[in-house]
Amino acid sequence: MLRIHFEDRDLARVQIAAEPDPLWETVLAMHQLVPPGRGVPVFGPWRARARSELDERGLIPAARLIAALAPAHAPYFPDFLTPDAARDGLAAGLAALRDTPPGRLVAETARAGLPARLPRWTGALAAGSRRPLDELAAALRDVHRAVIAPDWTEAASTVDSDRGARARTLCRDGVDRLLDAYRPALRWEPPVLHVDYPHDRDLRLQGRGLRLIPSHFCWRRPIALADPGLPPVLVHPVEHTASWAPATTRGRHPQALCTLLGRTRARILAALDAPATTGELARRLRVSAPSASEHVSALREANLARSRRDGGCVIHALTPLGTALLHGELAPAGGAVPQRRPPGLTAVPGSSALRLPGSGPAPRRSGPAAAGR
Repeated sequence: MLRIHFEDRDLARVQIAAEPDPLWETVLAMHQLVPPGRGVPVFGPWRARARSELDERGLIPAARLIAALAPAHAPYFPDFLTPDAARDGLAAGLAALRDTPPGRLVAETARAGLPARLPRWTGALAAGSRRPLDELAAALRDVHRAVIAPDWTEAASTVDSDRGARARTLCRDGVDRLLDAYRPALRWEPPVLHVDYPHDRDLRLQGRGLRLIPSHFCWRRPIALADPGLPPVLVHPVEHTASWAPATTRGRHPQALCTLLGRTRARILAALDAPATTGELARRLRVSAPSASEHVSALREANLARSRRDGGCVIHALTPLGTALLHGELAPAGGAVPQRRPPGLTAVPGSSALRLPGSGPAPRRSGPAAAGR
C-alpha cells in the first residue's frame, strides 16, 4: 500500500495532466512488447503492429535497451527515465534526461540492479561518460516515433476522455470528490490517499501538491516515483474503448466512412466512441471548437450522435445507430442494434468473461507490475 499524505495546501495544488506524458507512455508501452508473448489483450492489435514496425526499422535493440532499463516486472526502475520536464513534450523530456546529474545516474542504476543486466552501459556511466545517456535518448526518441507517435491522436483521446470526466468532477464537486472518484484503485480517507501498491511506503507531499497523470499504457495499478524529493506524480490507468486503436482496426471500412461523411466528420464520429464535450473533441482532433460543434450537430441531425447536459457541460456520445455505423455492424432484420459492451469493459480473447478496466497486469515505479517507486 502506498499512502500519500496531504496537507491543506496540497489540496489546492492537485493537478490533472493536460495530455499524455511521452516518456511515461514510451517506457510503459515497452512492458506490452518485451518479452514477446506477454501483454494485455486490449493492446493486442497495437502490439502486433508495433513489433512489426520496430523490426522493419531495425529498432529491436533500442526497444530491448529501454526494456532492460525498465523491466515490466521489476520492483523498481530509474526515476531519471521519466523526468518531469516531459510534461512540455518529448524534446524537453529527452533534454532533461541527458542532463541527469552523474551522481543520480549512478545511484538510481545501482538501486535498479542495472550493473548486473547492463554492465558495460552502467560501467561507462560510473566512469563519467555521457555517451550512454545519448544512446538512451536516441533509443527513446526513435521508439517513440516508430510505435507511439503514429497512434498518438487515438491514445491521447482515451486519456482526454478520462481527464475530461475527472475535470468535470473537480469543477462540479471539488478536490475531495475527485480523489474519492478514483476508487477502487485509490481510496481517499482524508488527509491520506491510499493507493493499491505492490509494497508498503509513505509519500508526504509537504505542500508540493500532486500531479495526476492519466496514462494510456499504464495498466492495473497506479505508479509513483520512488524518490520522495522529486515533484510528486501519480500515473494511473485509463479505461480503453474501441476508438483508441489504430484506424485500420476500428471500423471495417474506415476509408468508406471518410468518403461518406468527410474526413473530419468521420474522425468526430470515431472520437465520440468515448463521450466528450465540444472542447474535448476540439482538443483531441486539433480542430476549432466551432468546427467540432458544427460536425456534432450534423451527426446529431442524422441520429448518429446525441447530446445531454451534465451540470455546466454538454456531453456528446454516439447513438446506437452511430455505434453500428462506426463499427461496421448492421442492425438485424428485427431492427435492433447489436449490443455493445459499456466503454471500459474489454473482452478477454477466448473467453466470454469481461475484464474491468485496470484489472490486467502490473504497475510500476516499481515497474508496472511488481513493486513501486
